[in-house]
Amino acid sequence: MIAASLGLTARQVHELLTTAVRAPSVHNSQPWRFAVHPDRIEVYADAGRRLPHTDPTDKGLRLSCGAVVMNLRLLLQSNGIRPLVSLLPGGSPDLTAVIRHGGRLTPLDATMQLASAIPRRITNRKPFLDAAVPTATRFALERAAQTESSWAQVVSDPAQRAAIRRLILAAHREQQTVEGFQREFRHWTSGSHGRADGVPAASAGPLPEPQDEWVLRDFSDRHNMPRITGKDFEPEPLLLVLCSFFDGPLAELVTGQALQNMLLTATNLGLAASLLSQPLEVTHTRKELRTVTGAGMFPQTILRLGYGTPTPPTPRRSIEHMLADSHTDAEVENTLA
Repeated sequence: MIAASLGLTARQVHELLTTAVRAPSVHNSQPWRFAVHPDRIEVYADAGRRLPHTDPTDKGLRLSCGAVVMNLRLLLQSNGIRPLVSLLPGGSPDLTAVIRHGGRLTPLDATMQLASAIPRRITNRKPFLDAAVPTATRFALERAAQTESSWAQVVSDPAQRAAIRRLILAAHREQQTVEGFQREFRHWTSGSHGRADGVPAASAGPLPEPQDEWVLRDFSDRHNMPRITGKDFEPEPLLLVLCSFFDGPLAELVTGQALQNMLLTATNLGLAASLLSQPLEVTHTRKELRTVTGAGMFPQTILRLGYGTPTPPTPRRSIEHMLADSHTDAEVENTLA
């Protein structure tokens, strides 16, 4: 049962968490848990939902937890509460953030707009329209990253795009050789009816084909999602490499907040988005990607953006299944068991 917290009633906290978990995660694995106390909300990485073959360093897991923290910040601000956030505060290896009450505030219109986009933001794995994204829109996405102490690099140079395409392909091929990768991938993208996690067939795109240069992962249900003639993936999506100014787990939590800020901004601007994360999931391509992007920063993920067609949201587990009773290691293990 959820308790009242941070000046909110138990019902308000439940609504807040239910909305906050509309954050993106690798294969919709939803790798987070919460502990609600009267004076704080704790966000944990859910070790039981790791993807050891897809995300062996837990980079994607921490980006996802950072995105949830961003949602919580926006939702608290929209309720007139200034959130005080401590990242990686210690006490448990899985504790990623603690959020406390920092006083009252009057929410800005921009904050309310971003908060309103949280339930509307959907990862779109389907083909986008072959239409260019305006320069002003690109600038807005870059500012959304900068606001959260990160850097979004637009990839427009043909040579750089070709190099990144090569790295995506190399990482994709290498992952196919990793024992357990396909089993893990199919577990989370099987489209099983009634599941509250993973990527269902209705939210998947069509089977990628050779002419689709940027989308390689097959999320489709080959029996239920045949390709419509002429509905290829767009040849020139807007590509953004989201980078941090330093490396490590803390950087990934910071960049996860920037990622969500960008995705919510994109939603309000009418854009669809998906992630091309393969080069960040393989050690040697991750290192090469840093060389390709240059400027000495650390790439954390690649965004594909454009104008898409409507797609249904992926499911979410109930908040009751995401609660941790305590922040101690022993009690966390009992919760997972």
